[in-house]
Amino acid sequence: MGNGTSIGKVRGLGSAHEGAHHWLLQRFTAVGNLVLMLWLATSFVLLPNMSYETVSGWLSQPLPATAMVLLIVSTFWHARLGLQVLIEDYVHNAGTKFGVITLLNLAVIGGGAFAVFSVVRLALGGAA
Repeated sequence: MGNGTSIGKVRGLGSAHEGAHHWLLQRFTAVGNLVLMLWLATSFVLLPNMSYETVSGWLSQPLPATAMVLLIVSTFWHARLGLQVLIEDYVHNAGTKFGVITLLNLAVIGGGAFAVFSVVRLALGGAA
């Protein structure tokens, strides 16, 4: 079983031991998204109407604002994890893969930061 045999060529090329962690994070964010989306849908159904004043007044309370920020973070993180796997599976050029993952990270951070900023602004009474 030297280097010339089939088993010799693949020995030591096993798992990178990082897939399980990524998989678990994907599942945890999926469960978090499910719970928080159910909360959001239930909260919207219980509101008297869907006017801007009603929703912004509801979102200016501490508990809904905190839950909304958690939903935003969980959703953007879940999307990043899923798109990263897609990129790693289908983009084969190392330079292109690096660039696309960098753009993905920038888009996720930018979108998430804007969404959290919007909720915080409403929660602190900056609705205009």
